[in-house]
Amino acid sequence: MKLLDIPFVAVDWGKVESTEHKGENGKALWRTMQLGDIRVRMVDYSPGYLADHWCAKGHILLVLEGTLVTELQDGRRFTLTPGMSYQVADGAVPHRSVTSTGAKLFIVD
Repeated sequence: MKLLDIPFVAVDWGKVESTEHKGENGKALWRTMQLGDIRVRMVDYSPGYLADHWCAKGHILLVLEGTLVTELQDGRRFTLTPGMSYQVADGAVPHRSVTSTGAKLFIVD
């Protein structure tokens, strides 16, 4: 990833308007900044959230609060707690998010 043509920007995520994205169960609230080709998001998953699709996009994801289970389409499951992250390339392995407790994430993709 090359970070090009991005000025210095300090972000107060509490002031960024959120958009709602429904899952198969629950919902996700995204606060999004688009910086050239890079999307940066603060995402809040409601308790009981289950993504409604398998995602093939690459991400760098950091769990800030709660517990996130990332399911891979090949059957593997990873439980991430605050301070844990995952990194995956575009097209590497389809994955989806699940949380029984809710979670807050910081995502770059």
